[in-house]
Amino acid sequence: MTTVSVLIPAYNEESTILELLTKVNKVRITGVKFEILVIDDGSTDKTVALLESKPKLYTQLIKMPYNGGKGAAVKAGLRSATGDYILFQDADLEYDPADYPRLLIPVLKHQADVVMGSRFSAPDCLRVFYFWHKVGNYLITLIFNILNNTTFTDIYSCYLMFRRDLVDPDQLRTLGWDQHAEILSIATRRGRVIYEVPINYHGRTYEEGKKIRAYHVIAVVWTMFRMRIFG
Repeated sequence: MTTVSVLIPAYNEESTILELLTKVNKVRITGVKFEILVIDDGSTDKTVALLESKPKLYTQLIKMPYNGGKGAAVKAGLRSATGDYILFQDADLEYDPADYPRLLIPVLKHQADVVMGSRFSAPDCLRVFYFWHKVGNYLITLIFNILNNTTFTDIYSCYLMFRRDLVDPDQLRTLGWDQHAEILSIATRRGRVIYEVPINYHGRTYEEGKKIRAYHVIAVVWTMFRMRIFG
């Protein structure tokens, strides 16, 4: 039996969190058991109350004492996870848990150490989103591939899965949006078998709650170079 710890950081996601968890709980894969960890990052809306009203939808609820950012929530989740693999899941419904079977194929068939979900590698469904976001994603993916000798098409997809023993949360230095690049750098450096699979994407607009900004790209590029030069 392969166990997968699904880490779901959430901040003010009252409109989507229960629907997302319902979708996660509907996933059934032979030979796979899911551990669902929700990390509330100091939400000020009804997110926590809704979660506490439906405890059967998750394995563990971790409540951060204040809003420390997604990176802090991820570190807390990594410290509590017990699965063989870690899988990141956003709480906003941009990514569909129905894609979990695709992500698990390389693990179950090829003993993959790292699996990256790609929004740009022949997805069934892709919501049209901001042009400059796609340009920024292309540039950081290109830089990452050059620095790490990889061939990813989308390094900033939410869906990153890796063997839990590849990444020590206490060694992570970043707490911002660039943490994803740090984790992927470590996982690809230590992992031997690396795969990418197509996933679907239903991106939000800024009016719907999207939080990514242009300045995040600068931090990501710096982190990628730092990881390559200093480790």
